[in-house]
Amino acid sequence: MVFYCQRYCYEKKYSTKVVTCKPAKQEIIVNGKKKKVDCYEMTFEDTVMFPEGGGQPDDRGLIEGIPVLRVLRRGGEAIHYLEKPLEVGASVTQEIDWTRRHDHMQQHSAQHLITAVADAMYGYATSSWYLAESVSYIELDTERISTEEMSAIEEAVNWRIRDATPVHITEYDATDPKLKEIRTRGLPDDVVGPVRVVTIENVDTNMCCGTHVHNLADLQTIKLLHTEKGKANKTLLYFVAGTRVLKYLGSCVTRERQLNTLLHSCPSDHLRLVEKIQKDLKGALKSLRDALKDLAVSEGQKFLAQHPRPQVYFHHRRDGDMDYLSAIINEIDDECVLKMLTAGEDKGPGLLVVHGPPTLVTKVGPRLCEILEGRGGGKSRFTGKVTRLDKRGEAERYIHSILQNEETET
Repeated sequence: MVFYCQRYCYEKKYSTKVVTCKPAKQEIIVNGKKKKVDCYEMTFEDTVMFPEGGGQPDDRGLIEGIPVLRVLRRGGEAIHYLEKPLEVGASVTQEIDWTRRHDHMQQHSAQHLITAVADAMYGYATSSWYLAESVSYIELDTERISTEEMSAIEEAVNWRIRDATPVHITEYDATDPKLKEIRTRGLPDDVVGPVRVVTIENVDTNMCCGTHVHNLADLQTIKLLHTEKGKANKTLLYFVAGTRVLKYLGSCVTRERQLNTLLHSCPSDHLRLVEKIQKDLKGALKSLRDALKDLAVSEGQKFLAQHPRPQVYFHHRRDGDMDYLSAIINEIDDECVLKMLTAGEDKGPGLLVVHGPPTLVTKVGPRLCEILEGRGGGKSRFTGKVTRLDKRGEAERYIHSILQNEETET
């Protein structure tokens, strides 16, 4: 079935009747996480809301003021998921989120245009594409695209936009032999009814179920951003089109002005200053590691200087790391002493090292991880990652109790 939304892509409202309505559960994104919610599954005589398909996300909007959570295609039906039920047979008004719809139309038509031009100019066929929330990409069947090729493709697609090239949508019967001459990556097996063909005049003709602009002038402009290596010797070409170009530019300007303030410089000097900061930071980190190593040696020597030497040694350093803790153990170099060393903030990611008599280490290591809420392993040297170093006191008391019990048994 070809829906009203596909025939009249620029329509924002539509009146129709409820055909079915039943309780359902549907997975939606809430604060960036998938969540199943109770809702109502409905079908209508027709719909102005595009059901997800052809690489294009579904529409959102309101039906009689009730938010639409999802719109999915099932065979020849568009399945709508709403927060509240509607009476079967009732006449209702559907209203789409036009900002979302128009954005999807711009990105989808831009994809058709880029795909056609990349294929015509360099023979790079499109194997798939992804319409994301901010930046989309096209997967091209080539190992790489040069900067010169990207520039040439970008110039060609924007020339078509400036030329106000018309876009036509035609419906064909599924058995029409003309369809064999039209480029496509295939249609879903459950598609029923007429087949839609989108034609960019003198540029491309392609089967597609999505919504598109009537004229490339509506795209305003296309910016090819960058490429990434894809799977199986393919290349991902990232792009923005239409209103997204203005949003992308706005974000770049905002970040640029923030960097102006942070770096006390003009944009042309940002790269040099960041490289200098990275170099200075690398040097500072090396100096810090050297200082921590010297400090670890000093801590170990301080322990060795004690007479009589304790049978247990506890040490914690907030800004320490595994190299620091290992350096202390190596400096003490006495397996007869049970050592519990930790590094990190009181609450958050931290490190634990237990070293000493293998039988003791094997016994206390797992329990210390339980107390400090983490995981680890090892025999003569037990290492772990923990999250509650604020419970070190409890861990130390546990070790003292174990040592006292051993003395009693002896």
